[in-house]
Amino acid sequence: MQGLEQGQRPAGRAPAGDRFEAAARDFRAVLPAGLEFVSLRLVEERSDSWSIRRGVLEPVQLGVDMGGMVTVHEGGGVGYASTSDLSPSGLRAAIDAARGWARRSAGRAVFDFRSVEMPHPTGSYRTPVIEPWDAVPTSEKIALLREIDGMFPVDPRVVEWSASLYAVRTRVRYLTSGGGDVEQELHHLAPDLLVVAHADGQTQKRGASGRGISQQGGWEVIDRVGLRARAARATGEALALLTAPECPSGRMDLLLDPGQMMLQIHESIGHPLELDRILGDERNYAGTSFVTLDMFGSYQYGSPLLNVTFDPTRADEFASYGWDDEGNTAERCHIIKDGLLLRPLGGVISQRRAGIAGVANARASSWNRPPIDRMANLNVEPGDKSFDQLVKMVERGVYMESNTSWSIDDSRNKFQFGCEYARLIEDGELKGVVRNPNYRGISAQFWRSLKGVGDAGTLQVNGTPFCGKGEPNQIIRVGHASPACLFADVDVFGGG
Repeated sequence: MQGLEQGQRPAGRAPAGDRFEAAARDFRAVLPAGLEFVSLRLVEERSDSWSIRRGVLEPVQLGVDMGGMVTVHEGGGVGYASTSDLSPSGLRAAIDAARGWARRSAGRAVFDFRSVEMPHPTGSYRTPVIEPWDAVPTSEKIALLREIDGMFPVDPRVVEWSASLYAVRTRVRYLTSGGGDVEQELHHLAPDLLVVAHADGQTQKRGASGRGISQQGGWEVIDRVGLRARAARATGEALALLTAPECPSGRMDLLLDPGQMMLQIHESIGHPLELDRILGDERNYAGTSFVTLDMFGSYQYGSPLLNVTFDPTRADEFASYGWDDEGNTAERCHIIKDGLLLRPLGGVISQRRAGIAGVANARASSWNRPPIDRMANLNVEPGDKSFDQLVKMVERGVYMESNTSWSIDDSRNKFQFGCEYARLIEDGELKGVVRNPNYRGISAQFWRSLKGVGDAGTLQVNGTPFCGKGEPNQIIRVGHASPACLFADVDVFGGG
């Protein structure tokens, strides 16, 4: 939806709170008696996309999306039905449709849904916000984009540059037939920037890894992620890469910055530990996992330095919330402790299927998708080494920043990742820049080679709006906080 003034609603649209309250009242009024479990998840999402490219402001894109998802458990089956018609007749039709699917699936589902005791939570959650996006004048948003654009120096070798802001405000209300009623209001801001340089057949880029610095919060996120500082150094680094030598090849130590650690955590810990994937639900689409149920509690996933937490309670991180989309209360817990694999990323239904404790991570990308097991905020906990101390631990190695390419097999085991920027490390000192750095490994072997974990001073809170999974596909927001991490004896190679 385009052409609205900032903060203006489409004509005839009541505030989401009013519509949610009316829909909640009507849902309770039309709810049939005697059903085992029924829930309604109402979602309104408002998004803004602002961008500047090569000094030219692009059209602002505004969007509003609203609807509800009904879930019914009956006779051992489960059914879903979504609707954008939140009137009494629309809700009644959605309940009837979901009930019909539950009856069809009874006796054919992967297990008996009557064995699941669904939660009925009450309460509210809101992202802590200092300066709301909607309170920031249009002129200030444009001024920031122009300021960032002005930090990219004029150089004939710079062939592309851009900066953008993507803000999403989400309101969710979740109601159950057992009296559950929670409201959540989530504020997301995802800045991005990109500089591309080209000369003598060589093209290099520097940026923010495709909105990889996303966080929850308001306008204050801009300063929190250091957007201006990143922009100020992007051009110089892209130009330096044009004339830098190729990254060396061979087995050596590898020091990863938190930006690349985000992808490493995401692909080789997050996805393989999603419980529905372990149970086989994603096999025909996004693949399976090398992890099996018997590994939990006994498998050494990484070195004793590896501590990984699932933490949707960290307020500034991109996938924070108070309850997941099945009504489970969000809690911080260790997934991996001292390298030992403890629990999977599985919501209440997957936990019941597998007979193993999980976490509150059943999540849906919108009102017209059912929740599935998704990583949320998955973090590597800081250790006790400063960045300088990590560097001093390396006799021969490479320091890499910012992902630019990735490939991993369908069991989330063997991987190959490339980064934008790298520097050599020799005899405990950072040396010159090298270009086209890549590394490869096998998930568990790689994490067992972890030999140094940065302290809180090296930790960054990052995130991505673009994690895809599920049929029909769902693109969802994920957060990963991590310090810098040092790995031993890694297969590193250049792109030449």
